[in-house]
Amino acid sequence: MGVVLEPGNGRVLKRRQLLTLLALTGAAGCGSASSAETPAAQAGGGTPPPAPPSASPGATARLGSAMTVTSSAPAPSASVSTVASSGLGGAVQAPADRVMLGSYLALGGRSLQQSLALRRRQLGREQRIVHRFYPWDGYVPTSEPEVARSSVLMVSWHGAPYAGILDGGSDGNIRSVARKLKGMKRPILLRWGWEMNGDWFEWGGAQNGQSAASYVKVWRRLHRIFAEQGADNVSWVWSPNWNSSPGDSWNRVQGYYPGDDYVDWVGISGYNFFNETPSTLFDPVTDRFGGKKPIILSETAAVQGKAKWIKQLQSWVEKTPAVGAVVWFDTDIQEGTDNNFRFDTDSAALAAYRAMARSPRFSG
Repeated sequence: MGVVLEPGNGRVLKRRQLLTLLALTGAAGCGSASSAETPAAQAGGGTPPPAPPSASPGATARLGSAMTVTSSAPAPSASVSTVASSGLGGAVQAPADRVMLGSYLALGGRSLQQSLALRRRQLGREQRIVHRFYPWDGYVPTSEPEVARSSVLMVSWHGAPYAGILDGGSDGNIRSVARKLKGMKRPILLRWGWEMNGDWFEWGGAQNGQSAASYVKVWRRLHRIFAEQGADNVSWVWSPNWNSSPGDSWNRVQGYYPGDDYVDWVGISGYNFFNETPSTLFDPVTDRFGGKKPIILSETAAVQGKAKWIKQLQSWVEKTPAVGAVVWFDTDIQEGTDNNFRFDTDSAALAAYRAMARSPRFSG
């Protein structure tokens, strides 16, 4: 998530803070805290380090016009209507004609285990994807025992400034993370350096010499090192924001695409901060990349008009075969904002989400 922009002039209204892995969910793989503990208490004490800003930009920045994507491999000939059922997705295969539904879970006053249990009772099903955030060079677990083996683990791994990666100075850290994820012995969706086309993260192009090409070089370096470590249980999720900020030509989303050989899933972050419809949020990226890669809505939630928007989301997904996964940003404890992204804030929204979760399309 990034920053919210005021419609019409792009002025920053409010900078959001995304709690770090330790602050939100505690040290993964080290047991659960009681329901009375706060997220900070779960982390093992102390004030967490500053985290990058975290809310989605609003409706002002738009995706640019078409630009040829440079790729080392020719684009597959599959159409948008068939790609999600064509066996693509790498280690985490896109289900045929179905969608995997999961979430990032950080509910106030509950551990991850307790949050998963609550959602299981409400929805009558497990989360097919459980989303976790890992720091770039901090604590990274060697297991996630609270995440059911029947669920796919999605890891959003924080990025870093490009220079310190391209000069080889981070190779040891990259190898260490690759070995830890490999050692989990489970399929993992790896979402590195997300929302790179925004100007709110230190790994965005705007913070790195306005160079989308350098992001591509970093991505390919990570991909190569993971391959050298034999981390073949990892599917690579390239995940831009739904629109670009700034909207300059150098920052067009397609310029950050690492190439078909280096991407397994294409993700999208998008929230209805200014009443955007799912079509507005997700069509541009889906139309551009859905013909060759399965699409995952890697961060999404409704901020307002939740029941109506969830129904719109279900309808949009049912009409968009390229989509293979949806991951809800399910939290009410995002630092620095009064936004509540939970889908159970009212009975109508809960009923709409339950209906979506139980529909055949979302049974992947």
